[in-house]
Amino acid sequence: MHKDDVQRAIESFWSTRESQRARLEDEGKSGGAARANGHMGGIERIVVQEFLNAGIPPECIKTGQPYLPGYFRVRKQWDLAVVLRDILVAAVEFKSQVGSVGKNINNRFEEALGTATDTHAAQTKNQPYGEVSPWLGYVFVLQETDETEQKNRSTRALFPTDPVFNGMSYNERYQEMVKRFIGENVYQAGWFLTTKITDKGIVYNEPLATATANAFSIQIRGRVEYVKAVLDARKG
Repeated sequence: MHKDDVQRAIESFWSTRESQRARLEDEGKSGGAARANGHMGGIERIVVQEFLNAGIPPECIKTGQPYLPGYFRVRKQWDLAVVLRDILVAAVEFKSQVGSVGKNINNRFEEALGTATDTHAAQTKNQPYGEVSPWLGYVFVLQETDETEQKNRSTRALFPTDPVFNGMSYNERYQEMVKRFIGENVYQAGWFLTTKITDKGIVYNEPLATATANAFSIQIRGRVEYVKAVLDARKG
């Protein structure tokens, strides 16, 4: 993934979101801008291109929120699924948070954890994906604001919480979430971006070394090569 492509995708994120917001009757005051579809389209197209570059035929890439089976629920819509013959090459979620982080950070976490857990449970219990376990990717874009960068957010609970979170901002908590998702194999790969609009224009950052565009791209290629090797072995 080239930095210029990522920059254009982030600019598209902001311009699309703003145009959607302007079209809403309430101008987004009821959260309509966050509900509108399409602002992650530029980021999704970059990821799709990575699968194409890795040799996946276009007809094997399923967008438009394809359904995959679950275990605790019958099925779940994903943002992107890649299916080569009878193998699920990848399933990827694209999520963002712009404003109101304190009200929504737990919802984002629970959505992400529930989606991945349900998919892996389906494989463990029913094996809908056969001999090749699912490979799940998580892409997240966070707007940097004073709210996301404020340190020392409360960690109070009825019992002791993980001391790692002491002193963290919301931005850092999101990073820790994605880091642990990858480290604990909840998601097999991730891409985490922060972005903001400055006097010099729209900028983005990739603060988590294990979840950069380059790392995500390399993991995509590795997964595709693995699936191709499995298919080749079946022929032999």
